[in-house]
Amino acid sequence: MNTEARQCQNCKNSFNIEPDDFSFYEKMKVPPPTFCPMCRTQRRWAFRNARGLYKRKCDFSGKDIFSMYSPDSPVKVYDRDIWISDAWDPIDYGRDIDWSKPFLSQLYELMLEVPFKSNNVIRGVNSDYSNNATDPKNCYLVFNTTVPEDCMYSNGLNYSRECVDVSHVSKCESCYQSFWLGSCYRSHYCSQCVDSSDLWFCKDCQGCMNCFGSVNLRNKNYHFFNEPLSKEDYEEKVKEYKLHTKNGIEKALEETRKFWKKFPNKNHQGIKNLDCTGSYVSNSKNVKDSFLVRESENMRYCQYIQETPGSKDCYDYSNWGCGAELVYESISCGNGVQNLKFTWLTQESTHDAEYTIACFGSSYLFGCVGIRKKEYCILNKQYTKDEYLDLIEKIKKHMNDLPYTDKNGNIYRYGEFLPAEMSPWAYNETIAQEYFPLTKEEAIAKGYRWRDPDVKDYKPTLLIENVPTDITNADDSITKEIIECAHRGECNQGCTKAFRIIADEFAFYKKIGVPLPILCPACRTMERLKLRLGVELYDGTCMCGGVESKDGIYKNQVTHPHSDAQCHNNFKTGFKPGRGDVVYCESCYQQEVD
Repeated sequence: MNTEARQCQNCKNSFNIEPDDFSFYEKMKVPPPTFCPMCRTQRRWAFRNARGLYKRKCDFSGKDIFSMYSPDSPVKVYDRDIWISDAWDPIDYGRDIDWSKPFLSQLYELMLEVPFKSNNVIRGVNSDYSNNATDPKNCYLVFNTTVPEDCMYSNGLNYSRECVDVSHVSKCESCYQSFWLGSCYRSHYCSQCVDSSDLWFCKDCQGCMNCFGSVNLRNKNYHFFNEPLSKEDYEEKVKEYKLHTKNGIEKALEETRKFWKKFPNKNHQGIKNLDCTGSYVSNSKNVKDSFLVRESENMRYCQYIQETPGSKDCYDYSNWGCGAELVYESISCGNGVQNLKFTWLTQESTHDAEYTIACFGSSYLFGCVGIRKKEYCILNKQYTKDEYLDLIEKIKKHMNDLPYTDKNGNIYRYGEFLPAEMSPWAYNETIAQEYFPLTKEEAIAKGYRWRDPDVKDYKPTLLIENVPTDITNADDSITKEIIECAHRGECNQGCTKAFRIIADEFAFYKKIGVPLPILCPACRTMERLKLRLGVELYDGTCMCGGVESKDGIYKNQVTHPHSDAQCHNNFKTGFKPGRGDVVYCESCYQQEVD
């Protein structure tokens, strides 16, 4: 089968469906998509509240609970312990198929009746203020995580311990203010480092120890801005920065970030891969056009599949992992799932399910909500195996003959994910807003809901100018203060305007010797994620000009196979043109790493 160009019914732009794509769709027994890859991603991410928690009432008990659904969300919400108990039965909400109405309309009506679990936490221990978490222990405001322990204010952790203010790290310990680390220890203000320890302000270093402000190093020790030093000279240089003070950290951040810009970046952000494209893909094979993926195989158009064990044979799958296989057009599904199509919040070894919402431990489901440990159900009604199999084919035909049409006129026949207008969250509550930002007016015009931020009348007891700037001058009385955020709510980053420092957090800052934060957790997260590339890929050409980069910023350290001639390798890259980054193809980049 040849590559075919299609027009996205949502954005009207052209996109290609390639022979391997057709083979996957045939294996999954689904029609080719009618939305382009980016529109499919945006639509799924409108069903993902990644880091928001709200205080609301449990619709079963009436008690105050914390939930990932706001009080004005259209869905019913039960406290997690009640939801997983025998106090109610999802089968009681079962209904017959109405052949006079679009099937997705019936699914949405069912979704508004069946209660949702307040948060998506599996086997949590002392981690009440976390979400989208498996086996968290003693964690606070930690999200999108598997087996974290003693961690705070972080997202995207995988088997990590005692980490604070980090994003997308795996198998790390005692790390702070860092992004995309793997198997690192005591690494602070770092980005894209692996198998390293005792790093400060380093980028893309592997197998390194005791390095400061360095970039693109391999198996080095005691390097300061990429220069080798004796242990004594290195420690003296680091000491001069006075990293226990606010001024010292700010100076180091400014100087090291400028230094990083002088070095080439590999077009594909990832390591230990075979035949992969995308950004932040590591230890993977045949993963294409994907983003934030670890230890996976045969994937395309996937994002945030970073929870190990890795996943395989999936397309258009977002947020989770943990051994998922044969997943298509699904989000927030994982932990041993197989053969899922058009599913959301479906987890824990569920298999052979389509159009399911918040189901777990089940199999052979179609259009169900909240089903637990059942099989052969449609719209939460139990059927025999033969009845189920017979009805499934009729429903698919019905979805094609009487499709759902959204507010923008997009048509949803069998093979499309859920319409974004079915999401229980407003657009600006989801990570769709993080990657595909819209104004309130734009979102509403496109059929999304919008939620104005809650008015938070926090009264700071400690203004930002009075916060101790030297950790050695701070004592535990700081944990009793309400501290003003330096952004004062003026940053459009979900700023809470004020924040507290809890006792364990204060002890961590004392232990590693860094000053107190001056931003609230929401602002700290968004500032840290500015290190991260976007999900979209761009056409690029290697910037290696032979003896230096084409813009003259970087001088090559060795002679490349193409000598002093321009490299003409083309590639896909997450680096957006015009950002001012030096981007080399993998071959030229490998020549330059030290």
